Amino acid sequence: MKFKAPKWLSVAPVAAALVISLAACGGGTSEPSGSPTDALAGSDQKSLDTFTTAEVTPLDKIDKSKLGLITDDTLRVGTLSDAPPNIFIDPSGKFTGYDNELLRAIGDKLGLKVEFASTDFSALLSQVGNKQFDVGSSSISTTDARRKTVGFTNGYDFGYMAIVTKSDSKVTGFADVKEGLRIGVVQGTVQDDYMTNTLKIEPVRFPDYNTVYGNVKNGQIDAWVAPSQQAEGQVKEGDNTKIAEKVVNTQNFTAYAVNKDNQPLIDALNSGLDAVIADGTWAKLTAEWYKDRPTAAEQTPQGWKPGSKAVQLPAK
Repeated sequence: MKFKAPKWLSVAPVAAALVISLAACGGGTSEPSGSPTDALAGSDQKSLDTFTTAEVTPLDKIDKSKLGLITDDTLRVGTLSDAPPNIFIDPSGKFTGYDNELLRAIGDKLGLKVEFASTDFSALLSQVGNKQFDVGSSSISTTDARRKTVGFTNGYDFGYMAIVTKSDSKVTGFADVKEGLRIGVVQGTVQDDYMTNTLKIEPVRFPDYNTVYGNVKNGQIDAWVAPSQQAEGQVKEGDNTKIAEKVVNTQNFTAYAVNKDNQPLIDALNSGLDAVIADGTWAKLTAEWYKDRPTAAEQTPQGWKPGSKAVQLPAK
C-alpha cells in the first residue's frame, strides 16, 4: 500500500487542490450540480480555525434541562452498522467502534445515557436536521455544504481517504481514476460528491460498505473510493484485495452532527469532548481502535489536535 502525507505549503496550487479534494472521511449528503465543485469546501485550515471553539463551558455549568433532547437525559444517536473500526454492530449486537465508544465516554462525562440506532449513510444528516436523532455519529467530514443542514461539534478525528482494488488490479492509486472505469462509492458520501461533482465521473453507488466491498472482491467494480478507516476495516487477508493508496489531510476534521439550531447541545458535547481529551480517554481509545496510531505522534500528525483550542492532551 502506498501512503502519502501531503506537504501542504510546498505543493503547487493544482496539486494541493487535488489532495484537499481526495482527503475525506465520513458521510452525509452529496449535492450533485451542473458544474464542478470542491467536495470538501470548508475543510481547510481557515475553516478549522473558524469552526473550532476557543474554549468550552465547564462541565459543572452544563444545564441538562436545556439540551433539547428527544428523551430527557438520553442522547439518541443515528449511526451505521457496517463500518468498522469506527461505527458498527459487534457479534453480540452492541453498537460499537471508535466514534461510538468515544461518544459513550462523552455521554458519561455529561451524565447522559447514549442510545444508538442504525440508519443509512445518505439519510443521516437530514435525520439529525429534522430531529429524528439528537446526534449523528459516522466519522462525518465537516464541510460548508453540510453546515447548511446540521451543526457540528469540535473535531475529534482527521481525514483520510483510500482506494481499494483487487490485488492484481491495474488501478494503483488515485491518479488512475478516470472515465470508463467502474468506481464504487457509498451513496451520499464525500467520495460520491468528489467523483460526481469534482471529477465529473459517474460512480457506481451502493447503499453500504459491505455491499461496495463485496463488489470489489467479486470484480463487479474496478475500485472503491472509500474513507480509509472503513477500507481498513473491510480489507481482510485472503480476500485478494488491497488498499492501493491512501492520503491524509489533517485540515479535514471529523465531528459529531447536531441540529444546527441546538447550540446548547453542541456546547455540551464540546465540553464532554474536551474532558475525555484532557483525562487521556481520547488517546486511549484512538490507540485501541486505530492500530496504526499507537503513540501521540501518530495521533496528532502535523500538529493536529482534537477538541477546542484550549484543551491540552495529557503529557506522556
